[in-house]
Amino acid sequence: MLSSKETTSTLLLTGECVPDRSLIGGKAWSIANMMSLGLRVPPAFVITTISNARYEKEGELWPSLLGDIESGVRHLEAQSRRTFGGGNRPLLLSVRSGAAVSMPGMMDTVLNLGINDETKAALALECGDAEFAEDTHRRFLQLFASIVLKVDVDEEAASTADTIRAALARDGHPMPTDPYEQLHAAVEAVFQSWNSRRAKRYREHHGIPHDLGTAVTVQAMVFGNLNERSGTGVLFSRNPLSGSPEPFGEFLLKAQGEDVVSGRFTPQPLDAMRQSLPEAHQGLLQASRALEDAGAEVQDIEFTVEDGQLFILQSRSAKLAPLAAARTSVDLVDEGRISPEAALKRISSDRLRQLLAPTLSESVTAELAPVARGEGACPGVGIGLVVTDSDEAEARIRRGERVVLARPNTSPNDLHGMIGAAAVITEEGGSTSHAAVVSRALGVPCVVGCGAGALSALAGSTVTVDGQGGFVFDRELPVERPDESRDPVLGRLLSWAKERAALRVVRPAEVAQLSVLDLGVDEEGCDAATIDRALARILPTGTFKGAKGGAIATDAGVQAALRHGLEFIVADPVLPPLLAAANAR
Repeated sequence: MLSSKETTSTLLLTGECVPDRSLIGGKAWSIANMMSLGLRVPPAFVITTISNARYEKEGELWPSLLGDIESGVRHLEAQSRRTFGGGNRPLLLSVRSGAAVSMPGMMDTVLNLGINDETKAALALECGDAEFAEDTHRRFLQLFASIVLKVDVDEEAASTADTIRAALARDGHPMPTDPYEQLHAAVEAVFQSWNSRRAKRYREHHGIPHDLGTAVTVQAMVFGNLNERSGTGVLFSRNPLSGSPEPFGEFLLKAQGEDVVSGRFTPQPLDAMRQSLPEAHQGLLQASRALEDAGAEVQDIEFTVEDGQLFILQSRSAKLAPLAAARTSVDLVDEGRISPEAALKRISSDRLRQLLAPTLSESVTAELAPVARGEGACPGVGIGLVVTDSDEAEARIRRGERVVLARPNTSPNDLHGMIGAAAVITEEGGSTSHAAVVSRALGVPCVVGCGAGALSALAGSTVTVDGQGGFVFDRELPVERPDESRDPVLGRLLSWAKERAALRVVRPAEVAQLSVLDLGVDEEGCDAATIDRALARILPTGTFKGAKGGAIATDAGVQAALRHGLEFIVADPVLPPLLAAANAR
């Protein structure tokens, strides 16, 4: 284990210090941070982004890195008192990606690594439960086949470990049984997932640099599928949909984390955990408060309970629906945790535009029965043609069509169909599933858990999706625009932004007596250079103090208006461009 940042290939995570996020990635950073707070976290080490950069050049793992990985595993053995690849108490590992910037669900994870026939037998003997050991082996083989070997095993072949191995062998993909061979292959697969199609599209959509690279976190497994006093779940320290201060989460008994986020299972609300595992539930709420206090941000927490004992696996800044982002920012100011300036910087103007997008009229929806009903996972209204294939959805979106993507559930491979969709609807999953989390990150209205077979018949029809209420209506419905001035949360943000913005934003009805330039540049496709040229061409010929038009209300338009010394712009709603002006200081 080398220590200088320039040469470090791996680092032990002990909690004694919290290394730089750019070196170890967000996941490993959260593990080190949680350890420093005294939370119970399975032992881990990290293969750094420096190693990822070298792997990109060389295309293979090199001898010194393999030695460092082995040293890291020996550390996990000492901390867990287990043995990797053998012994009476076998150590299994999770191998997970971890970029410096959170990219939920975009890269690869392998769980239960290190299991083979020998370690499965030892695990069964230790726990007294051969069914658990078999389930763990089956899970590993299925995930390893998909992530590392790039082979999808059908459900019939995936019923047992033996049937999976037989199917892989028939197709010319023998499964490695040596634990270190498994580990090295998994590390390479995670490195390679940084440049997967879905990861690139996510980075492009969110403006994340492609050269950051990913770290690889290697952590001792804890087993939520062990017995009836075990389980796994996701907790948000506040409601990610509404922003209300109560913790919000989902939990599955006798399951592993992939079961929750995959959407293939519908988890129970967190209250179910309070009933079945009260001590672990109480410890989880305490950990949630400690993590939010430390970060002064709403936390998205992954946890596992193994035989009644709580382990926190990860905590990161939560992806919030636009309403929740606005409300929690204001609440954190009122609680004295952040300043108004910090609150404004936590909300993008694009998110406010989504929040102030038209909504359904209650008088209209009260008279209609929905054609499908599920759980609202990201508020908003989406209207479009139902498409059930992500490739087709992407193609239609590029042609300018409004599309609602309907899937049984979504996976990272569906991201290209989710970006730009008017809405996402799924038959399976809950509010912490992949579809829900990614839709909130994208700001796309989403309804999950509509029921098996509920959506396939809608293909080719136009629907209206209510992401707040969880309804799907079989026609295009009229919408109405929210009034930002009447909302107390938005009113607070409006007041703070007015105090800090270097220009005013006025509504169209307020400009009768003002000298206003009609910019004449369309919003679609506009960029800062186009707006700058238009302002430079027109402003010298008149005495304009303000400008109007769709382009001037964009972030690029606001930046141009500030550069050219305009006193005001005309827009409705007011808050998004005003926020852009306030945050430009």
